[in-house]
Amino acid sequence: MKLWLLNHLPTTWLALLVVGGVIVLALVGSVLATRFFPVLAAGENNDMVGVVLGMFGAIYGIILAFVIVNLWTDLQTAETVVAAEASAVSQIVRDAEAFPPGTRDAVHACVRDYVHTVVERQWPLMTVGRGDAAVTSHAVDGMYRVLADYEPRSFSEQSFYQEALDSLNDVAAQRRARISESHNELPALLQVLIFGGAAVIILITLLYGVRDRRVRLLFVGSVAALIGFSLLLVIVLDWPLRGGHERVAAAVQGQRPGPVLVTEAFPRLLRRHLIWPVCGSRSGCRPGW
Repeated sequence: MKLWLLNHLPTTWLALLVVGGVIVLALVGSVLATRFFPVLAAGENNDMVGVVLGMFGAIYGIILAFVIVNLWTDLQTAETVVAAEASAVSQIVRDAEAFPPGTRDAVHACVRDYVHTVVERQWPLMTVGRGDAAVTSHAVDGMYRVLADYEPRSFSEQSFYQEALDSLNDVAAQRRARISESHNELPALLQVLIFGGAAVIILITLLYGVRDRRVRLLFVGSVAALIGFSLLLVIVLDWPLRGGHERVAAAVQGQRPGPVLVTEAFPRLLRRHLIWPVCGSRSGCRPGW
């Protein structure tokens, strides 16, 4: 369910659903609590509820901060991996310009095959946490075969050949790292702790008595909004490599194959895949091709 929401809803709608849903549930719970238990409005147990709420809030805040910092670190790691892979692929194309026309064209063809395979086949699997390195193995093997069959003659060709081979090794390494990142997910125990802790905090908030109904609803709604935004941040950061593969695949298919597509589009499309959750909408992160 969470993956479906991440892959099909823009961040704005996802925020409205998560934050708005938490607020509405909390407000409805507050109204029902005072209706069935009118004594809660008197606030006779506010001292005890305040102590418990403060204690639980402090513990939950520490756990939430720990989780968000780790998820943010994972996001930065994923961004670094994607950028490194894109840069390495672009460098292969640039180095191949020093090769004879036949070898150069063969390298370009293999790289184009790799780009399209990543976008059209591998990324859709990654968006649902089922990324498979074998999907692009044939394209990577093809690049290795082309370089293995080529024998540089001049010193200049040898230099560019070694650079291209090093970049190809980087692509293979970063591809494996990207696939590994796509499988990363917050452990089930921490998910239960984060979402269950949010429910406990809101339930304790409902026990805090305030005679004025509007003030009570404002108090409960404010706490619920803070909890909702925290949960939204956890959900979005938990899966950095997902969403939007359909529009990028369509954009790639609409381009005329060539080195420019590889050197310019590939870094952009991978980075756009990665960072659209922080934009207001998918259209706001549309690749500028």
